[in-house]
Amino acid sequence: MRTKVVIIGSGPSGLLLGQLLTEASIDNVILDRVSQDYILGRVRAGVLEEGTVGLMDRARAGARMHKEGLPHDGFSLAFDGRDHRIDLLHLTGGKRVMVYGQTELTRDLMEHREHSGATTIYEAANVEPHDFDSHQPYVTFEKDGATRRIDCDFIAGCDGFHGVSRKSVPETALHTFEKVYPFGWLGILADVPPVDHELIYANHPRGFALCSMRSQTRSRYYIQCSLNEKIEDWSDERFWDELRRRLPQHHAEAMVTGPSFEKSIAPLRSFVAEPMRFGRLFLVGDAAHIVPPTGAKGLNLAASDVHYLFEGLLEHYQDRSNAGVDAYSARALARVWKAVRFSWWMTTMLHRFPDTGDFDQRIQEAELDYLTHSVAAETALAENYVGLPF
Repeated sequence: MRTKVVIIGSGPSGLLLGQLLTEASIDNVILDRVSQDYILGRVRAGVLEEGTVGLMDRARAGARMHKEGLPHDGFSLAFDGRDHRIDLLHLTGGKRVMVYGQTELTRDLMEHREHSGATTIYEAANVEPHDFDSHQPYVTFEKDGATRRIDCDFIAGCDGFHGVSRKSVPETALHTFEKVYPFGWLGILADVPPVDHELIYANHPRGFALCSMRSQTRSRYYIQCSLNEKIEDWSDERFWDELRRRLPQHHAEAMVTGPSFEKSIAPLRSFVAEPMRFGRLFLVGDAAHIVPPTGAKGLNLAASDVHYLFEGLLEHYQDRSNAGVDAYSARALARVWKAVRFSWWMTTMLHRFPDTGDFDQRIQEAELDYLTHSVAAETALAENYVGLPF
């Protein structure tokens, strides 16, 4: 088999890149080691920057998102028993975010790809990129008991933190940076109306809490927890009681509770691998970087990587220029590190760290007080939250 671009991974970044290439008449094949049902069963984030929304539209896969997604003009910071609203629309001159679940976005891209007739091969075992440091890269995989090969011009590694793409790069060629946070997020999904029409980020002496949603009838809630916690120790009743303790009283009293249908604990980390290009292999999204979910940047960073790579490949095939391809890593990493900084800052400002002393606690309180009394500080928060320009 021969194609122009092999994309390893059919998560949102791989599917988005594939659909943009298909719309531009650039042949591509997507490979994934798991099934469609497995991919659609994963629960992920749901706050989209305007840039991500624009890319979905460019891929002609945004119709349902605009119909069912929830545009948000702001969010609340809750501390000291009160709310402070960050008016994104006003502070950024008209920008907002869209609340739309990653699973739904992935489903839209899958369906659009199927309708376009582009090739996706699921349950492909032992996927492996080869000779990506040459002008003749190829990818091998096993399917139906046979080893198969796809020759290509480029390989896009969109297969996540644990995928084969980054692991195929010699360790001596990589420089990695990592910060592991000493806590996790215990999250639930429940078919109950959200406690507020916008997100609430809460700083409380008992720990951080986040009130989010997937729709007007489905809520996504999180609380900061120890990494030693076990899911089986957290009944729904215990979770709801703890969440209410960490919210201002008016939110706690208004909260509608109910049985959860998904519950998990996610550790928090920051991770970046440099560079993001190795010959004709490109790392995209979680294959190259991870951020804590506090700033809602994970999916959006993957989308900005897709933007830079797609523009480079489009320039290569349409203009016979490699300028965009050659600039991919530097352009992507410049935006990645700004988002890593923002996510780290939001995390340190809103969470309670186990080793925090009195001095550090006072600094955190001063940071929140300054932020909510300074238009300049609010503006900086807002422009990062809605997404820096590509």
